[in-house]
Amino acid sequence: MARSRSRAKPQEKVWFEFDRIMPDPSIISEATASPRRGPHETLSYLRSILITNNLIYLYTAFMGSLSLAGSLFDSRGHWQHWCARTWSRLILATSRIEVYVEGLEHAGGGSPTIFCVNHQSSMDIPVLLAHLPFQFRFVAKRSLFRYPFMGWHMRRSGYIAVGRDRPGEARKSVDDAAGKIREGYPVVIFPEGGRSRDGEFLPFKSGAFHLAILAGVPITPVTLNGTMAVLRPDSVHIRPGTVEMVVHPPIPTAGLTRDGASALSTRVRNQMLSRFRKIT
Repeated sequence: MARSRSRAKPQEKVWFEFDRIMPDPSIISEATASPRRGPHETLSYLRSILITNNLIYLYTAFMGSLSLAGSLFDSRGHWQHWCARTWSRLILATSRIEVYVEGLEHAGGGSPTIFCVNHQSSMDIPVLLAHLPFQFRFVAKRSLFRYPFMGWHMRRSGYIAVGRDRPGEARKSVDDAAGKIREGYPVVIFPEGGRSRDGEFLPFKSGAFHLAILAGVPITPVTLNGTMAVLRPDSVHIRPGTVEMVVHPPIPTAGLTRDGASALSTRVRNQMLSRFRKIT
């Protein structure tokens, strides 16, 4: 399994293992930097295509089937989320991706909040599922719900589809997400609305911030570093490497109106950028 490390106070335990010291940032940068072309890169590509990817397809079919079967008996999605976490841990372990976690004490232990996360790779989702240690739901674009197994799992688990083409659907998605949060579940949103192709932050969409104000819950920014280096957008080559997940202190929304969404977006973005390192 992929190991996780967290910066914590002396003699304090975190959910996944005892205290570890975060690595120097240069270690992560070097470990995840794009390798030079050559025999090593060719072998890495072949291993990914012939072994890693095929195992991931197998995990997806098997855990997706378990998730769907279990959803017949668990309408709250707890079983489905366990299947998704197990699927994610298998992917990270098979891909030889090590994840360092900092600031998990800010995550709220599953209390209602909106996690805003930068989005640079399809590997972001397994990292979040494996290392946020409580039930949560994704708000995701509707096209993801069309994929076999993954899409079926997302729908049966209560994840929220965002329809961006029609304003009415987008508003309904925000209302549905607010209702889900009021039921007690944290929600994860990628405020950029899609994956970055160049490693830079994309402009933030306003939906996450209107949602936080509507639901009356805080926003917890999360910065991911290194996921693009292990799996680039539109690529099937999964490289071993190191990823860092930084959970920032939550930002309250109490007393804000919809007019405050833009200022809230700027504050969240600045918090995420404060720990962001472009590693491609």
